Amino acid sequence: MAGAASVPGVFQLDVSQTVPAPRSAPIPHPEGVSNDDFRAAMSRLTAGVVLVTAHDADGGPRGADVGMTATAFMSVSLEPPLAMVSVRNGSRMDDLLAEQPYWAASLLADGQRQIAGRFSMKGRISDDLLFADVPFTRGEMSGAPLVGGALATLECATEQRVEAGDHTLVIGRVLTADLPVTEGSPLAYFRGRYRHLG
Repeated sequence: MAGAASVPGVFQLDVSQTVPAPRSAPIPHPEGVSNDDFRAAMSRLTAGVVLVTAHDADGGPRGADVGMTATAFMSVSLEPPLAMVSVRNGSRMDDLLAEQPYWAASLLADGQRQIAGRFSMKGRISDDLLFADVPFTRGEMSGAPLVGGALATLECATEQRVEAGDHTLVIGRVLTADLPVTEGSPLAYFRGRYRHLG
């Protein structure tokens, strides 16, 4: 070894010539994974599709119905029965649910992709026009539209709101749960498209 004294009977290893220099660790994105990578990864997770609705009693003489398509919807607890939906901060639904607690979720069937599509459009028309030809009944507990032909409908009352980045997690106690359709396939969302399971 250059610059080192030789010791009889001891093997001398020239580290500078036989051991590669350590690689520098990859530097993570300053905010974590990139938006594109995160979106691409999560698009591989198959999700059910739900129409979340609420009634704004102050939205005109007869009030106004509000709806949004959601794939971030899940059961949270059985005792007590709780369900959760993620809503975008500053959206019409977020603003309304910050003012009043009642909302509903209709778990859409495979044949209802047109309903899901219209309530997820950016720059969409008014909610009144969106509901114009959608068959629904009004929930007795929430006053919110319950979509006809849905596999299941839930009425909820918000118990907790949790801000999470650019969304708010709305956790509601389930007040009613009905199964309007006893058979049928769910509408699914996978890799950016509505899908048929089967």
